[in-house]
Amino acid sequence: MTEYRTVGREAADEFTVKKSRFIGYAKPVTTLQEATDFIAQIKSKHWDATHNVYAYCLREGQLSRYSDDGEPQGTAGMPALDVLKKEGVTDCVVVCTRYFGGIMLGAGGLVRAYSHTAKIALDAAGIVTMSLCTVAEVVCDYPFYGRLMPLLAQHGAVTEDTAFADVVRVTFHIPADRYDRLAADVTDRSNGRVGCTVLEERFGQV
Repeated sequence: MTEYRTVGREAADEFTVKKSRFIGYAKPVTTLQEATDFIAQIKSKHWDATHNVYAYCLREGQLSRYSDDGEPQGTAGMPALDVLKKEGVTDCVVVCTRYFGGIMLGAGGLVRAYSHTAKIALDAAGIVTMSLCTVAEVVCDYPFYGRLMPLLAQHGAVTEDTAFADVVRVTFHIPADRYDRLAADVTDRSNGRVGCTVLEERFGQV
């Protein structure tokens, strides 16, 4: 896998239908522990809610789980999970909190309500594409630094850190399939005086 879709940040949104209040939360996670911790956090925050339904998908172990949390089977957790799958997101958890307003929604109404809750949570968090990236650094003098930054931008690299001392140390990430061309360009533009050093490979937003 060279890329995947997930949410960009933790976020929430809500709506009301037939006096029932639905609050959707979404968060990017990478492990089962992070997912369960977030679910526990929302359950604690909304301890007085009628239901705290959840669903999550993880790349780790290709794991996906959901809970109806007391709603009729198949009307809550599965619709929320279906939204994650239809949007093609992973490493993501959603929690759909409901405060019952006294009017029954029926099975179809519940499915629509929980699907909508999960969807507005994802929309609030923003779906992003994570690409396999090479993280590297360049150590150069100040004159070349002025030429390096436009070069990194031209190749689509994202600067992560810049340290200024007697020399300049720039850490950046770039989609893995673009790294070799950038490294060659840096060496060429510096007449062989400056090179890129690979630090690691990981997924990142570009």
